[in-house]
Amino acid sequence: MVYPAVLFDEGMGFREDRGKVDLNFEQLPFSLLGEHGRERLGQAVEMTFLAAGTVILDAGDATDYVYVVHKGVVVELDPHAPEASARIAVYTDDDLFGAITVFNGTSRYRFKVEEEALCYLIPAELFQSLCNEEPEFADYFQARLAAKSQLLAERREGGVTLAGFMLARVSECMREPVLLPADGTIGDAATELTRHGVDSLLLEAHGRVGVITKTDLLRGLVEEELTPRSPVLGLASFSLVTVDLDEFLFAALVRMTRHQVTRVVVMAQGRALGVVELPDVLSFFSSRSYVVGLEVERAEDMDALVLASARLPELVRALMAQGVRMRFAMELMAALNGRIIARAFEFLVPQTRATQCCLMVFGSEGRGEQILKTDQDNGLILEEELNWPELRELSRAFTDTLVRLGYPRCPGGIMVSNPEWVGTLADWRRRIRRWVGQGDDAAMMRLAILADAHPVAGQVRLVERLRDLLFEHCSHDEILLSQFARPILHFATPLTLFGTLKTRDRTLDIKKGGVFPLVHGVRALSLRYRIRETNTLARLTRLVDAGHLEAEMADDLGGALSVFSELRLRQQMRSMSEPGAALDSGNQVNVAGLSSLERDMLRDALHVVNDFKKSLSRRFHLEY
Repeated sequence: MVYPAVLFDEGMGFREDRGKVDLNFEQLPFSLLGEHGRERLGQAVEMTFLAAGTVILDAGDATDYVYVVHKGVVVELDPHAPEASARIAVYTDDDLFGAITVFNGTSRYRFKVEEEALCYLIPAELFQSLCNEEPEFADYFQARLAAKSQLLAERREGGVTLAGFMLARVSECMREPVLLPADGTIGDAATELTRHGVDSLLLEAHGRVGVITKTDLLRGLVEEELTPRSPVLGLASFSLVTVDLDEFLFAALVRMTRHQVTRVVVMAQGRALGVVELPDVLSFFSSRSYVVGLEVERAEDMDALVLASARLPELVRALMAQGVRMRFAMELMAALNGRIIARAFEFLVPQTRATQCCLMVFGSEGRGEQILKTDQDNGLILEEELNWPELRELSRAFTDTLVRLGYPRCPGGIMVSNPEWVGTLADWRRRIRRWVGQGDDAAMMRLAILADAHPVAGQVRLVERLRDLLFEHCSHDEILLSQFARPILHFATPLTLFGTLKTRDRTLDIKKGGVFPLVHGVRALSLRYRIRETNTLARLTRLVDAGHLEAEMADDLGGALSVFSELRLRQQMRSMSEPGAALDSGNQVNVAGLSSLERDMLRDALHVVNDFKKSLSRRFHLEY
């Protein structure tokens, strides 16, 4: 045990006088303390020098202090593990350790100085007192995973300030709706638009709410040769894109991007409360997110689309730097990626043909969980009896176009250029039956791919009919569902027998160990209970609402996915700057390079996945 009064010339340490220690109160968790708590801590904290090789805490020891590393390196070791795998965590500048020992009474592991270190010493009694008196400070150490994931987002550069700015609510920028009677005329509508200085107004008729824009009025007067006295009802559109009052403004931006509109209507219980226009949204956002979206929509040829697509990595970096929550970042990037792919389809495929088919995407793109571009995963559903001689050539051209836009070919051939992933509903029914009959891992993989199908262009209804076929052949077949879920056990969760992170060369594969079993487990439940959503978080919500999953488990799984996505994205962005880096290099997370908060969260997230796998093993009768 190291005490602050131990002399330096004895090879252990020395104590710095109180009042000279400069602990950073702006960093977590000390930033969570109130003024009185900070004052007490500042008066009590001391500093000690620790020579390399010093064992600060050993397994079974109690501690009189919580330690914060100021300079140097301290390693956490499992004394019961072989030397090659004994290393659990590394603590460097500003990392904190010893808090769990204070809570538990004794240390489970050994803490040893690897490089001579200066550490702040927080008396254990004071630390316990601060936890008892200041709930937010205590919650930092005891919070569940979902709460910790937000702390991680806020620790990004600029995150605390800009996250709040980016996450404004819809209610903060909506305007009051301008309402027109159902029997109003075009002249009445023009007068109201001018009087209120707006570009659209709402109209209620037969219990429904419609929208009328300046463009609608111009079309009626010029193209349909109506007069100012003509009823305006026929020009209204009742297919509204809506949001709820308490939704984030960022969600409204995503919806505008996905539906290619410049306004959303705020609704509550069938009543229009307000309207959010694009200019209102743009005034709230400092990033260039919608500018990229506008470039995609305004692209008049493939060259312009390529330029817009090339700016997505820049946008990702901006979103991450500004502390945007991972869920919203994924939604926005999924919407933009979807529009880029749809625009490419529109450039290549004649409109008459586009209305006779549906382009769908699979994998992370289909689930709306893709941030950076990965390899292509797409397919095509054709209307029955469609005679399309140019299809094969167009399909190959489309795959080549996506490569030009930055989406590499799928190594497994899951692309529209592969006839196996193109066909009518009758063709898809035959394939589903064949895969169900095969029952092997390859067939289950194809069914899993199909379960994530999401439409991006053409006739959306065709994907829903395809999903009906999938449910019809799979949802009530318990043997098939067991085989479908079994791959969650193909990769061991990278945790040691003692519950610590298990690494190889100080790295772990976050996709195999965390992302895949979580995503596929939720996908298996969704197939079993006929959940139509493809996004993992949306699936979790529906499973909870239907009573098939506990809310606490769903929250933890959502938090775990956020942690995995955050760490994986950071590694992928590093890999992007390395020439010749493999697409999957972002899956290898360097555990030694993580902060103590990140290591704690990763460990917690993997424990959540492990518990989820055990639950699924019981539900689907798997061998665990």
